[in-house]
Amino acid sequence: MNPTNGNPLARAMRHRLTWPLITLLSLLVLNTAFNTSFLHIEWRDGHLYGSLIDILNRAAPLVLVSLGMTLVIATRGIDISVGAVVAIAAATAAWMIGGAVSGNVSRFPLPLAIVAALVIALVCGLWNGLLVARVGMQPIIATLILMVAGRGIAQLITNGQIITIYYKPYFFLGSGSLLGLPFSLFIVAGVFALLYLAITRTALGLFIQAVGINPTAARVAGVQSRRLVLGAYAFCGLCAGIAGLLISSNVKSADGNNAGQLLELDAILAVTLGGTALTGGRFSLVGSVIGALIIQTLTYAIYSLGVPPEINLVVKAVVVFVVMLMQSPEFRAELRSLVQRPAPEGAKA
Repeated sequence: MNPTNGNPLARAMRHRLTWPLITLLSLLVLNTAFNTSFLHIEWRDGHLYGSLIDILNRAAPLVLVSLGMTLVIATRGIDISVGAVVAIAAATAAWMIGGAVSGNVSRFPLPLAIVAALVIALVCGLWNGLLVARVGMQPIIATLILMVAGRGIAQLITNGQIITIYYKPYFFLGSGSLLGLPFSLFIVAGVFALLYLAITRTALGLFIQAVGINPTAARVAGVQSRRLVLGAYAFCGLCAGIAGLLISSNVKSADGNNAGQLLELDAILAVTLGGTALTGGRFSLVGSVIGALIIQTLTYAIYSLGVPPEINLVVKAVVVFVVMLMQSPEFRAELRSLVQRPAPEGAKA
């Protein structure tokens, strides 16, 4: 019998979300220690202001991409093209809105521009899914194609220029507020709620786990694994498209070359920090959200503490490395064995 089975603390420490939560709380404490006003939130001009609100707002695009990436990784895949899809969606919306200096003029109606950007992002996800599920390409190779070509497509849409957006209604997506909170948080909450209900209230979650653990056995059992994989990549592309709209509306521009750059790496880190297995099967939507918040809070801490930009990626990598080590059951077991190892006979004497 395992002696830790009756110990609530031991069971809690084995939970997949324990170390991510500890890491997030530690980063919050660190920020508070160096900035006494970090936790301060005030109501001003009908909006909530504060560092925590800013972190949540800036983490919204990463959370969205991480949710889509979670499903892809759960089916034994990977999507390294999400950054390029972000750039394509942002470029499409910016081009359709136009760069007119007047804040009340748009080349096409705003709803049409948003729908067009999301449809193109969905098509990008379907393209990746077809290459993986139908053609049989390795996921990293299939998405690498769009990762490279997508940047070129985005730059073709923007004609190699940064399109500045002046249409004020578009700004509401990324920088507007509702009930005092950033509107982007409501978008994230809506996507998360719909996905969570689909995972927990239908058989979708079970099917994803089955495909991730053993695709062949799942197919023999009657699971439409190819359609499931196709849907996962399509959803991931759609999430990247929404993130592209939030980013471009927040910065009021679209840059085909730099928009969403390295976002795919942050999304993969967020998903793994949240306890989703890269080998497929086991996944956690809540964990991916926590992982995204860890990365954004860490980024905030790096900049607020004045860490030189040339080493901030190293700091981020070190923190992620330590958290992943602590999440590893093998590493924790090795630590316990070192602590509990009996002293040599000579030392006892």
